[in-house]
Amino acid sequence: MWTSENRAKYDRDNLRYPSDVTDAEWEHIASLIPPAKRGGRKRSVDLREIVNGLMYVLSTGCQRRYVPKDLPPRSTLFHYFDLWTWNGTLDRIRHTLYVKCREAMGREASPTVCVIDSQSVKGSEKGGLASTRTATTQGKRSKARCAISSSIQ
Repeated sequence: MWTSENRAKYDRDNLRYPSDVTDAEWEHIASLIPPAKRGGRKRSVDLREIVNGLMYVLSTGCQRRYVPKDLPPRSTLFHYFDLWTWNGTLDRIRHTLYVKCREAMGREASPTVCVIDSQSVKGSEKGGLASTRTATTQGKRSKARCAISSSIQ
């Protein structure tokens, strides 16, 4: 409920972008990001800025070439996005935050009930999207020979 206490807690006016991560949010995420590989050059990128850039892209839906100049370069942002998708970092972050949110609401970490309504069952029986696909595809030609062409010598 939006009370005066809650409104102040979720106020994002003092951030550069509304999608930027606050200090409290960063505390939840920072420990889930893997450290840099051993050896080689030191990591020169601020990971919090990488997260801010990815959150900006996800919240605004902007195209790759329209990432603002005050965020890390777009090649760096999307390199980390690909890397964290591949090594499971984004899945770990999502799962950990999901569990923390459920526990903060006083619920169990994983849901124990599933609801299936009659509309979902009816849609799956008919095949869902497959039934619309057949209406938009061309008909297949028969592989059987035509009787007229086979009778001509």
